[in-house]
Amino acid sequence: MDSATVKPHNVDTRVVHSGRNPAEFHGVVNPPVYHASTFIFESVEELLETRRDRASGAYEGFTYGREGTPTTRAFEDAITELEGGYRAVVTSCGLGAIAASLLAYLGNGDHLLIVDSLYGPARAFCEETLRKFGVGVTYFDPNIGADIETLFQPNTRVVYLESPCSLTFEVVDVPAIARACRARGIISVMDNTWASPVGFHPLRHGVDVSIHAATKYISGHSDLMLGIAVCTEEVFIPLKKTASGAGYCGGPDDIYMALRGLRTLPVRMERHQRSATRIAQWLSERPEVERVMYPALPGDPGHAIWKRDFEAASGLFGLVLKPCSDAQFAAMLDNMSLFKMGYSWGGYESLAVPTYPGTLRTARPWISEGRGLRLHVGLEHCDDLIDDLERGFARLMAA
Repeated sequence: MDSATVKPHNVDTRVVHSGRNPAEFHGVVNPPVYHASTFIFESVEELLETRRDRASGAYEGFTYGREGTPTTRAFEDAITELEGGYRAVVTSCGLGAIAASLLAYLGNGDHLLIVDSLYGPARAFCEETLRKFGVGVTYFDPNIGADIETLFQPNTRVVYLESPCSLTFEVVDVPAIARACRARGIISVMDNTWASPVGFHPLRHGVDVSIHAATKYISGHSDLMLGIAVCTEEVFIPLKKTASGAGYCGGPDDIYMALRGLRTLPVRMERHQRSATRIAQWLSERPEVERVMYPALPGDPGHAIWKRDFEAASGLFGLVLKPCSDAQFAAMLDNMSLFKMGYSWGGYESLAVPTYPGTLRTARPWISEGRGLRLHVGLEHCDDLIDDLERGFARLMAA
C-alpha cells in the first residue's frame, strides 16, 4: 500500500510509538536516560555553531543540561505529537510550566485575563509575583464564552484558561475564547491537565499554549514532579528562552518515568473515566449530596460543551455535601480506607480532599451552604470504592 494512503493512527497507537526511535539506540525500545550537565564539542566551529543555534531560538542542538538532553527531547516530541503542536518545553513541575508561560509573554504594564476558578498556586503566582512586576490581572467568570472580548483592554496580552475549572469543574467555551483572542492578537494559554492529551487538544481549538502537570495523569504513579508546555510555532521561542533563562528544567529520571507512564495513558484514562462516571452518578443519588460537579454526567451544566469539544473525561470531580457539622465531616473523611486525603491527583490511587472554593473566587462569588469535596477516582475496583464512600456516609450520619 502507498504510504500516502495510510490512515492517521489513533491516539492509543501514537502514545505507544511517539517520542522514540529504537534504531537510534541499538534497538532499545525506550529512549535511554541521559544524566548530563556537560556536552563535549570537538571543535571551536562546532561549539560556536551550537551557540548560534541557541541564540537564534532554534534549540536544535544540545549545549547544557538545563536546556535539555535527548531524554528531554524524546518526551517533548511525544507530547507535542499528541497535542498537535510545534515544540514543547519541559519544566520541573506543572506550576513551573504555568509560570514560564505567563512570564514569557507578559511584562510591566501588560494586562492578563485569567479564569476566576483557576488552580490555587497559579492564582497565588499572579497575585504575589506578576502584580509585583507591574502586570495587571483581571479574573473572569468561567462561563463568559465569547463575551470575553468585553474585558479586553488595549494592553491585554494573555488570556489564561482551565477547563474544566479547578474545584468547581465549570467547562469553559475554549473555541469561542480562542477565536476572540486570535482576532485581537492576544496569546491564549490553557492548563489541560484534567483531560490529558488523550481527552482534549487545546491547540486544535485555537489555543497557543497547552500546559500539563505531567506529575498527574501523564506520569500516573504519584512519584515525580514535572511540567510541560506545548506551543504553536509563533510562541515557542519566547517560552523556551524564558524557561531556560529562569532555570525551569526537569530532571532526567523524572522525564524518563513520565515518558514511561505516557505509554499506558489511554488505557488508564478509560478506566478512570468509566469508574468516575459510575461513582459520580451514584453520588448524585445519595441523600447526603447536594450536587455533583462532573462534566461527563449528562445533567451537568457543562456537559453540552464537554461533549462537543472533549474526547474523554478523567477521574477527577467535585461534589457539595448537604450541610453537616465539623464532627460529621471529619468522621467521614478521617477513616476512609481507600479514598485517602492527599494533594495532587492523577495517580493510580483514589484521593479525597475538602475544598473551599469561596476563598478563591472574586469574579463570581461561590455560594454554597454545604461543604466541598474533591475526589480523584483511581484504578481500584469500583465496587470497593463505592463501599468505602458508603461507609463514610454512614459515619457522617452517625456522628
